[in-house]
Amino acid sequence: MSLERIIMAFAGFMVLLSMALTTWINHNFIWLTVFVGANLLQSAFTGFCPAAILFKKLGAKPAAELAMTDKP
Repeated sequence: MSLERIIMAFAGFMVLLSMALTTWINHNFIWLTVFVGANLLQSAFTGFCPAAILFKKLGAKPAAELAMTDKP
């Protein structure tokens, strides 16, 4: 799985998790949803994503790099 897809899956998971926590635990977990949304918005404009840095350190590779390794 490419880095870009991992980040999208992680962001989606965090939004769903924060909404579940907001519903069943405490209404203040809504701020986690706000944080995830704000981080997605700023990363769209700046290209800086803390999650991408973490996943790169864990070994995830961008789609372009994966495409180069798949060619014979």
